[in-house]
Amino acid sequence: MQKTYDIAVIGGGLVGMAIAYGLAKRGQRVVVCDGEDNALRAARGNFGLVWVQGKGGTCTDYARWSLHSANTWQGFADELFARTGVSVGFQRPGGFNIAQTPEELAIKVESLRKLQEAEPALKYEVLDHDALAERLPAIGPDVAGGIYSPNDGHVSPLYTLRALFTAFEQAGGEYAPNVRVTDIRPVGSAFRVSMGDASFDAGRVVLAAGLGNRDLAPMVGLNAPVKPLRGQILVTERVKPFLSYPTIYVRQTVEGSVMLGDSAEDVGFNDGVTPDVLADIARRGIAPFPLLKNVRVVRAWGALRVMTADGLPIYEASEAYPGAFLATCHSGVTLAAAHCETIAPWILGGPRPALLDHFYAKRFAA
Repeated sequence: MQKTYDIAVIGGGLVGMAIAYGLAKRGQRVVVCDGEDNALRAARGNFGLVWVQGKGGTCTDYARWSLHSANTWQGFADELFARTGVSVGFQRPGGFNIAQTPEELAIKVESLRKLQEAEPALKYEVLDHDALAERLPAIGPDVAGGIYSPNDGHVSPLYTLRALFTAFEQAGGEYAPNVRVTDIRPVGSAFRVSMGDASFDAGRVVLAAGLGNRDLAPMVGLNAPVKPLRGQILVTERVKPFLSYPTIYVRQTVEGSVMLGDSAEDVGFNDGVTPDVLADIARRGIAPFPLLKNVRVVRAWGALRVMTADGLPIYEASEAYPGAFLATCHSGVTLAAAHCETIAPWILGGPRPALLDHFYAKRFAA
């Protein structure tokens, strides 16, 4: 590693790498400090949705922020492909939220109605069973209907991460794996980042370490009240294409495998899998798509989301130590494009985007 950098990004997941690439391609000398392969990572468990529908039920700004990123994603994906030759598989055909019962459908519709009243760009259609079956021929007979939104899409999270690493290094960024940042100390107008006995200086520091932000943030006068929330996912063998759109619990990848999720479990830092939850995920996937009943599962995993008490992100610049920034969220895929194209310019001295006005940690102060 060099002795000095313009910017140090702590964390090499989807959040950190999207920001780091956005900074490096804008001419900054950037280093990414990343943990070991067995670190608790949200990126490895992501479902792959670029999702807007229903987000922001209690905060319209979050819906707007998600929509902004979704609208930026095509250009982001095209740029990554042009730079690296890696296709991230981004598609935006719209997405479906399926309801098994009329009561469930009514609740979903009312939530989206309120969101669209506040933000008309949040488009959606309500479909009964027959109309849904026209769009999704594999839908089962016991489904009441669903909601379609043209704002939604999906992508390969792992190919996205691979493309970001490649593009970051091509832009001159430096990646430092298998390191644990133990201290961040302001030194003059810069920061000294320590990793045990080794250290380097950086003009600015971006905390994008997921659950690790909780311990790192106080070092630079910030607050990251985050906690883990486990999600489990099933992946099937490859099957003949039957699902041309992503849905909130089931999506078919471009390779033909089917991903089923998700769960939300408050189990501390346990990222394992459990038969009862996996069985529930399977039932929830088979109910709308009965053809999955005889499809073999080939993989299952658990991963820890990075959650605040209200589920919304935190983006903050330190007032006590100018030049230190915090970025934490649980939608690393959906928000990747915005992190690269909107957050990076802010870190470089541009105005704080108005879309982020709600996302200060002070909202948690009692």
